Amino acid sequence: MPAILISDANILIDMEEGGILADMFRLPYEFATPDILYEEELSEEHAHLIDLGLVLKEVNSNSMAYVIQLTETYTRTSRYDCFALALAKQENCPLLTGDMALRQAAEQEQAQVYGTIWVIEQLITENVISVERATAAYTLMRSNGRRLPWDLVQRSLDKFN
Repeated sequence: MPAILISDANILIDMEEGGILADMFRLPYEFATPDILYEEELSEEHAHLIDLGLVLKEVNSNSMAYVIQLTETYTRTSRYDCFALALAKQENCPLLTGDMALRQAAEQEQAQVYGTIWVIEQLITENVISVERATAAYTLMRSNGRRLPWDLVQRSLDKFN
């Protein structure tokens, strides 16, 4: 069974804006998100995520209490992002996020956290996409107003050239 990665909405939107969302689901991971995050933030415009393989998971009652604690502690992090972090801790697996406030909260909570650059590096390493396709995806993300650390993007791409 592949490793589970819990994703916030941000990563999924980055991949979609870059035209590589379907490719992401070809990686040897199970991508999941909290069911409430999907219902409230993604279902209306991104219902196709389920068909691609996105798994919806429920936070249990202990994790629900943790969500409340997280929202009180990390006021710059949205409630739905706190659900993603709580689910990652519940499932004992990494969190995927491109949101800086959530990344900082995850690090404070000692959760393993990866971002868009890591996902794209995985796509290249696993031979799902070429470096050229990754470069084109980043170009699309940038032109669509996605906020990434562009200096780190370039350094990441340089590692593969």
